[in-house]
Amino acid sequence: MGLQILGTGRAVPSRCVTNDDLAKTVDTSDEWIATRTGIRQRYFCAEGETVAALSAEAARLALARAGLSAADVGLCVAATFTADHATPSLACEAHALLGLPESAPAFDVNAACTGFLTALETARCFLAASHLASPVALVIGAEAVSRVLDFADRSTCVLFGDGAGAAVVRLSDAHPYACRLGARGDVKLLHAGGAGSGDRFLHMDGREVFRFATDIIPRTIHAVLGDAGLSLDDVDLVVCHQANGRIIDHVVKKLGVPAGKFYKNMQRYANTSAASIPLALDELFETGTLRPGMRVVCVGFGAGLTWGGALVTI
Repeated sequence: MGLQILGTGRAVPSRCVTNDDLAKTVDTSDEWIATRTGIRQRYFCAEGETVAALSAEAARLALARAGLSAADVGLCVAATFTADHATPSLACEAHALLGLPESAPAFDVNAACTGFLTALETARCFLAASHLASPVALVIGAEAVSRVLDFADRSTCVLFGDGAGAAVVRLSDAHPYACRLGARGDVKLLHAGGAGSGDRFLHMDGREVFRFATDIIPRTIHAVLGDAGLSLDDVDLVVCHQANGRIIDHVVKKLGVPAGKFYKNMQRYANTSAASIPLALDELFETGTLRPGMRVVCVGFGAGLTWGGALVTI
């Protein structure tokens, strides 16, 4: 059973932080960050801004573009590792802000930067197997990574940003879809503290994560396309998790495909974890780059270690 994206939306906090802004408080520079990552700026939540509010804003846009209302939603799945509260879930908080029907289940998934694709596949499975009151699902990816950054650690604090993206989806035989998800228990390479931890900050072995990403992205793309009986030549666009421009450049070279086939927007948002893929998809829909009939492969990777890919037909 295929999956159709009916509408997308995105939201970012009010505070834009450039590389030069960070250079005022940490030993770095715009040139150092940009040449190594492709990042020029990011958005951080100001005091009082919440992940739930960003999620609801992105969701309202997605519903409006889908021509639907909150009453049409049968399921809400949110992907995050930086929700405003340990409980209730971000999905439940968005549920309340949006006024979704009580018949619509709401819950979170945490697969770090692979989270949106995990939530998307979870929503598809629910739509296919459950007796929901409505055949429409709201899928959200949202983070406030700034809350877990150590701003004395230039190896991590320059890489991340906050934001939210959302998609409204339904099952559709006319929109072929394929998905692969995977995980490997390897906590030490990328982790952030939480409840029960004396260290709330995010920590990452950048070199090893780079090696992991540049290996798993091509393998995931080939696996998803193999399931669909397609090749990269049959795909119009690839949307990777926007962690680092060098990772995408390395993958492009490894696969031997035109660089223009891989979308980049980390220069504007940095790494927004579970929000990065839906943020990118919304930009592509808004600019008219994505048109009916186009095939897009989305690929994510993150802490866990987790990874996933999905072929979506527009």
